[in-house]
Amino acid sequence: MITRKRLAAAVCGRLVTLTAGLAPTAALADTGEPAGEAPKVELVLDVSGSMRARDIDGQSRMAAAKQAFNEVLDAVPADVRLGIRTLGADYPGKDRKRGCRDTRQLYPVGPLDRTEAKAAVATLVPTGWTPIGPALLGAADDLEGGDATRRIVLITDGEDTCAPLDPCEVAREIAAKGIHLTIDTLGLVPDAKTRAQLVCIAEATGGTYTSVRHTAELSERVSQLVERAAEPVLTPVATSGGDRCAAAPVLRPGLYTDREVFGSHRWYRVEVPPGQELRAAVSVGADRAVNRDYGVLLRASTPAGREIVRGEAAGDGRTDVISTGLRHPKPDDADTDSGSGKPVSETVCLRVSNSFSAPVGVKTTPGLPVELSIALVDGPDAADDSAFLGLARGWWALGVLVLAGFLAGLLWGWLSRWRVTVWRTN
Repeated sequence: MITRKRLAAAVCGRLVTLTAGLAPTAALADTGEPAGEAPKVELVLDVSGSMRARDIDGQSRMAAAKQAFNEVLDAVPADVRLGIRTLGADYPGKDRKRGCRDTRQLYPVGPLDRTEAKAAVATLVPTGWTPIGPALLGAADDLEGGDATRRIVLITDGEDTCAPLDPCEVAREIAAKGIHLTIDTLGLVPDAKTRAQLVCIAEATGGTYTSVRHTAELSERVSQLVERAAEPVLTPVATSGGDRCAAAPVLRPGLYTDREVFGSHRWYRVEVPPGQELRAAVSVGADRAVNRDYGVLLRASTPAGREIVRGEAAGDGRTDVISTGLRHPKPDDADTDSGSGKPVSETVCLRVSNSFSAPVGVKTTPGLPVELSIALVDGPDAADDSAFLGLARGWWALGVLVLAGFLAGLLWGWLSRWRVTVWRTN
């Protein structure tokens, strides 16, 4: 069973609705950094003592993991920079302090030497503790630097044994850094507690969780995740909204991520040129337990505070992502600069608000994950095009479809009547 709760999926759905026909390049944030950097993946393997259990296709969990790793290493795409980290591989003793530091990089993240990587994996023997939290922190450090797609694939058969360093909180802290690192988790023959912890880790960073009970499943799933890292994706850009419009960052068309405190507001600014239409969408994710009945508001206003348009949505606890969006066209006949005579762009203040609240005992830091998409497209010829039910020029297409349906109905009725007449005659 695979649990996939990715915040970006909700944003993409909303973005398709709001920006149909938008050129692909318009959705990319202008970061000024070079594109095309090779994606990075680090496989984090549990080598704790419990990996000796012989319950995967008649062999030990460690043997199944080694077999799967050999198959995965043979299939790694050439443009992926892959590394391997272990946890619980070196210290067999009972000293908890030492056991919870037992994580190391087995193979550095970089161009893959398959023979060397396989040889390193072959030396592993199930040994010690299960320091998942420290291993995730180490893997995040291993993948630091650059603007590449980054992914951690955690393979384990049990819960973390190094509390109070909660690996779920570690994953949230990694996500809060805005480094766009995804953690996917795979549980080998997991129990309910292990499953819950691994699901929490994956959801905190927009990753996936998979329960594995056979060697073939493990090999196939890890290969899929490595290949996914090599696929071109739209990488959100980290930003930090202001506490008022005047202090808000100016956003260009693209996809952005931020964190928002429970029941608070974040401000952003967008410059809308004459003849363009602003299309914005926001999604707020509940990456931890929240109280039922919540909402999100996306409000566009002038710098003076006059509301232009708003989008809002409410939830009742049935989904962990809530999204809304808005549209605002800037007419061509705009004011011009008195000095240069050039058209003046309109400054639009976007305010993202949420009404989430946390149950007793649930941490409210870091804030909830927010993804904000901004697009500027050619505006409609007339203001009522975009305002009238949001169909814009689609009314022409709707009229053609109605006429075509009417003519098709007449033709079908005539053919049916003719067939009945022929049948009666014969």
